[in-house]
Amino acid sequence: MPRLPPNILGLSRSEKQPQSPFKPKKQQHTHSKMDQYLAYLPQSEGFLPKWLFFVSVVSALNSLQAYTAPEYTSLLYSNGKVPATPLSGRIFGTWTFLSAVIRMTAAYNITNSVAYDLGMWTYGIALSHFIGELVFGNASLKGRFLNPLIVASGSLAWMFTQREAYLS
Repeated sequence: MPRLPPNILGLSRSEKQPQSPFKPKKQQHTHSKMDQYLAYLPQSEGFLPKWLFFVSVVSALNSLQAYTAPEYTSLLYSNGKVPATPLSGRIFGTWTFLSAVIRMTAAYNITNSVAYDLGMWTYGIALSHFIGELVFGNASLKGRFLNPLIVASGSLAWMFTQREAYLS
């Protein structure tokens, strides 16, 4: 008897009992809940895609914080000494969310040169912005401001050094 082709879900069919794609096959529970959650992470090799995913999630949460708490932006830049307007907080939140979307796209498409390069650009633009705020005197190298500065510079350097490995 010839072997049946896989069904639309990509599941292999048994020669004796074809399996309906609408009735799940009973499986032994060998996967833990953690394995199920890990399946949602980018599946490409290496830590860089997972790092991009993590930073993207943190950035999205920071965006929400910037929208809901205008003081978040002023604490980030001037340790609360200079109040941020609600508009500047929302602009910062929008900019950060856009970066999160691009980084998430890069995390899941790490071998695509356009996605990879756009992800790198988000860190380059962020680093330029943070250095600019240091130059303009709106920020200092202490407190909350150090975290995004370190993440932007470290991630940009990491992506630059790994570009050939992921895109070759």
